[in-house]
Amino acid sequence: MSTALDRSAATAGVAGAAVPVTFDGVGRAFPQAGGVRPVLRNVSLEVAAGEILAIVGASGCGKSTLLRIAGGLDLGTSGRTLIDGTPVAEFDRRTAVGFQEPRLLPWRSVAANVALGLPRGTPKAAGRERVARLLELVGLSDAAERRPREISGGMAQRASLARALARRPGVLLLDEPFGALDALTRLKMQDLLLDVHEAAPTTVLLVTHDVDEALQLADRVILLGKEADDDELGPAPEGATIIETLTVPGTRPRDRGSAELAELRGRLLAGLGIDRHGSARGIASTTTIPHFPY
Repeated sequence: MSTALDRSAATAGVAGAAVPVTFDGVGRAFPQAGGVRPVLRNVSLEVAAGEILAIVGASGCGKSTLLRIAGGLDLGTSGRTLIDGTPVAEFDRRTAVGFQEPRLLPWRSVAANVALGLPRGTPKAAGRERVARLLELVGLSDAAERRPREISGGMAQRASLARALARRPGVLLLDEPFGALDALTRLKMQDLLLDVHEAAPTTVLLVTHDVDEALQLADRVILLGKEADDDELGPAPEGATIIETLTVPGTRPRDRGSAELAELRGRLLAGLGIDRHGSARGIASTTTIPHFPY
């Protein structure tokens, strides 16, 4: 990996101008035998330009579906999704996606795969320069001419991230982008993403199952899930919605050993149904977490 100074230089011009994203009553249901299966219901949220928003929730709750709707890769069955005040278009060019799987073309080199993300009409010389800069950024300069079968899964995922950044997106949609990496490389890639964001603060929507990753990277974290049933009103409607929004205190990069982050981690895990096993249980939920001490 390059040094922080090298990475700062390499990030110049990586992203376009950051733009806001709006989810207004977004729902998504899928057909099934005998009717439909609601997955998302009444998701409403404003994401500021340049904000990093982390989306967490149990497996199957619709996190990736929401991300796909934001990029025009899927259509909501209700509500509206806007980027910079205008409706999301199919395969919206204002966005770029880093998927859970690298999805590299096996017959192309790593550099050629990254080049696929360049905006249409990019001059060849400028494209080669940008690809080289991105490969340096993600630590793949020495692997530029290798084929996907000749690199590790973690290296392939880094190439996928570089390909997404090549488009200079106004909104970067990341679906578990670091999930395939080993623990140490994952931490380095988190820092790398922050370097990229500092140099070119695009709007980032990050789906992750890693609560610590969400707290380290995000300005806010939303928890998707099904609302609890009400004893008087009966069962809650089907489909996941935003059940909690946490604003993460402090500025990035954050201290991974912070007591504030440890408390937030416990709260998010509790929201995911994992017992906190400690005296921190039972703290009331708030929209914004106050600075320590409470």
